[in-house]
Amino acid sequence: MPEENDKAIDVAVLGAGPAGIFAAKKLADAGLDVALINRDIKPGGLAEYGIFHNKHKMKAGLRKQFRRVMAHPNVHYFGNLTIGDEEAIELRDLQELGFGAILITVGAQGTKWLGLPGEDLEGVFHAKDLVYHYNKLPPFSEEHFAIGKKVLCVGVGNVMLDIAHWSIRDLSVDEVIAVARRGPADVKFTKKEMQIVAKNLDLNALDAEIERTREIMLAAEQDPEAAKNFIVSALEKAQEPISDTRFRFEFLASPQELISDEDGRVRSVRVNDTRLELRDGGGTKAVNTGSSREIEADTVVFCIGDKVDSELGLPLNQWNEFAKHPQPKFPVDETSYEAYDPKTEQGLKGVFLAGWAREASSGLVGSARKDGNNGAEAMLAYLEQSNAGSRGPIEQLKHKAAALNLALFDKEDIAQLEAEEERMAEEQGIEEYKFSSNAEMMSALGKVATE
Repeated sequence: MPEENDKAIDVAVLGAGPAGIFAAKKLADAGLDVALINRDIKPGGLAEYGIFHNKHKMKAGLRKQFRRVMAHPNVHYFGNLTIGDEEAIELRDLQELGFGAILITVGAQGTKWLGLPGEDLEGVFHAKDLVYHYNKLPPFSEEHFAIGKKVLCVGVGNVMLDIAHWSIRDLSVDEVIAVARRGPADVKFTKKEMQIVAKNLDLNALDAEIERTREIMLAAEQDPEAAKNFIVSALEKAQEPISDTRFRFEFLASPQELISDEDGRVRSVRVNDTRLELRDGGGTKAVNTGSSREIEADTVVFCIGDKVDSELGLPLNQWNEFAKHPQPKFPVDETSYEAYDPKTEQGLKGVFLAGWAREASSGLVGSARKDGNNGAEAMLAYLEQSNAGSRGPIEQLKHKAAALNLALFDKEDIAQLEAEEERMAEEQGIEEYKFSSNAEMMSALGKVATE
């Protein structure tokens, strides 16, 4: 839909992370008025609340880009507005208001668990909740997470390293143990992230793990030395340690049960020992050997990924993802961005998916931006062929929210909040200040919280 098109249509984008923000820009540049709807008060999503809290330069650069998008006259921001089956405004309400199309970019707002006995014990957490906590995302910022001195992380990706980073450099715990079902050659983290904590790595323990897993790795056609060299390659440009925390790995260990102490707090994790088998399509899978052991820990953090919000109101597929049309009418790069109902085998007219709502990605902002733009492109192709939508739903949404007494934040409010946070940072002589509760943000703008 070219910019000179005079077709007056309002569209909606749900989620104001990188995918949603850049999709909103593409749609606004095409001449559409865009309702950018966000569950949180402040925009940014994982770029604001998922990147490690002290990466100030990176966050500042992203905020600058986001501000430019928010300043677009065709972008209308609705912060602090949650859409869902149990919310004051549901997805079908947006459809009934007459939006020409809706792009869902809400990301993976749920948490994935393994369903193990003991996951409800005190001292057991999901990484997402902790990342939100130290990044001061309400209401996680207001919760207390009792982290012990021996932290066990399930998973060996960059999320694990975020938790290790926080535990080692912010909390100075005694020990961090990263547990993996597969071997040293199957780690998923990057060298850059490993550089932050590499000098806390127990090299003797790593050598012992390489030797313990050597024969299993060789049988799976993996190179033990290459795997070790990748892990220790982070040492060359590693940050200097600021704690005595011991960091180590336990490979070929599949968690089966979390075991409680007498007070109901986790004291250990029982794992099954595994071996590796080659998959037919490449790669390896972990297979239990029949033996098990316990690894002591007083805190367990699941760093195993996320899942979509099943209460949003969209159909799910068998993998618990939002279902995508298997034969899209408006594919982009041979990829489907169209929502789909597997039960009726029909597409959801005018509803599109992008970012993590479409598929969990690497977490890179660039990937989210590309996917958001692609989702917007698919939506524009749909609008070219449809007579859906009109100008007016954005104003109707404002009236509906006001009638429900919802405390919304528009882009002028966000600019005022950011200015106040900058003033507080300067006043306190710190690099960054963040309001850590919705109540504080509302108070700063003279708004009244709603129940």
